[in-house]
Amino acid sequence: MKIYTKTGDKGQTSLVSGERVAKNHARIEAYGTVDELNACIAVMKDSAKFKDFNPDIENIQSTLFSIGSHLSATEKNKYPLPEIKESLIQKLEQDMDTMNLELEQLRSFIIPGGDLSASYAHVARTICRRAERRVIDLELQEISMHPVILPFLNRLSDYLFTLARYYTLKHNGVETKWKP
Repeated sequence: MKIYTKTGDKGQTSLVSGERVAKNHARIEAYGTVDELNACIAVMKDSAKFKDFNPDIENIQSTLFSIGSHLSATEKNKYPLPEIKESLIQKLEQDMDTMNLELEQLRSFIIPGGDLSASYAHVARTICRRAERRVIDLELQEISMHPVILPFLNRLSDYLFTLARYYTLKHNGVETKWKP
């Protein structure tokens, strides 16, 4: 199988249903941003010395692929889409609660950084917020989404912030508090 198809050379791509749309279509922006987030999470995970949450992070990455398939499907889609379970949101919350047991209580804003993996987690958090905005753009166009996608992305950005702080702690980094 060749990786290049040449079918996108004129600025269009195919959705899961086979429909052709412009490469800057709102759906493409949404799932492209989710894909960018997934790649950034991979760099974050691979740069971390602390690996205890890697199985959970890999589940998050798999979920992002599932979200991407939902975002690239229209009502004309004929293929089964992967399930996105609400329990994934509860797992993010449980992991944050676990991390927060070891973290200093947050009393001010944190400047992104602390160590390399924490910095990547902060970048991933900002990409996640952008992905959330792109999904909202779709909903504003009255395109219905799977009901778990927005809550999952919202909670994932919180998770990534908490993970950034946790990586800083576990990697003996320095957490810099914002001083206005």
